[in-house]
Amino acid sequence: MTIRVLLVDDQALVRKGFRMILEAQRDIDVVGEAADGREAIERADQLRPDVVLMDVRMPGVDGIDATAAIVRNTPASRILILTTFDLDEYAFAGLRAGASGFLLKDVSPDELVAAIGVIARGDAVVAPRVTRRLLDTFARDLPGAEPDDGQDERAQELDRLTDREREVLVAVAEGLSNAEIADRLFVSETTVKSHVGRILAKLDLRDRVQAAVLAFQVGLVKPARP
Repeated sequence: MTIRVLLVDDQALVRKGFRMILEAQRDIDVVGEAADGREAIERADQLRPDVVLMDVRMPGVDGIDATAAIVRNTPASRILILTTFDLDEYAFAGLRAGASGFLLKDVSPDELVAAIGVIARGDAVVAPRVTRRLLDTFARDLPGAEPDDGQDERAQELDRLTDREREVLVAVAEGLSNAEIADRLFVSETTVKSHVGRILAKLDLRDRVQAAVLAFQVGLVKPARP
C-alpha cells in the first residue's frame, strides 16, 4: 500500500529535504506541500493524504489550528507534528488538537520513514515514556489542560469502560508500554492490545496518545508534581 503524504512547513528547504527522503521510498508518495496552516487545510481537503507532516510555528494559521481543522474536516488524514525542541510547549497542544504524535525535526531518515508507516497504520509515534514526560511537564500550564466544566461530558464517557479497561487507560496515561501493562496486570500483551482497542472504540479516540490526553483532561491521571 502506498502512503500518501502532505508536507507542511514554512521553510522551502525543509520541505525539499523531507521530500528527497520520502520520495526515495517505494511505498511513500509525496502528494503535495503547503507553506502555512491555511494552505495545509486547503491542500488536505483537496488531496486527502494518509499522513500530514505538520510544522508548528508558521505565519498566519499555525500548525496547531491547522491540525485541529484537518482532524475535523479530513479525519482519515493523520497528523505527525514536527517540533524543533524535545519539550516544545506546542507539542502538547498539537496532541490535544488531534495529532497522532510528534517527532523532532532532526529525526533520522529511517526514523521518519518508520514513523510515517506507524501513523498510517493508525498507531501513535510518541514513545510511551516521552508521552508521560510531555504531559507531566505541560498539562498544568496550558489553557484547557486542567479538568473543567467542559470536560464533564467526556468524564461521563468513562462509565462505558469496564474496571479492567480503566486500569489499562490509567497505565497508558502513565506511559507504560503494552509489555509493561501486561506485567502489571498479569495478562498477555495480546490481551492488553485488545483492551486498548476497545478503549479507543468506546471513547471514539484515534490512538493511545489521545487516550493519554483524555485521561489527564478528565482528571483520571494527575500530572506528576515538580
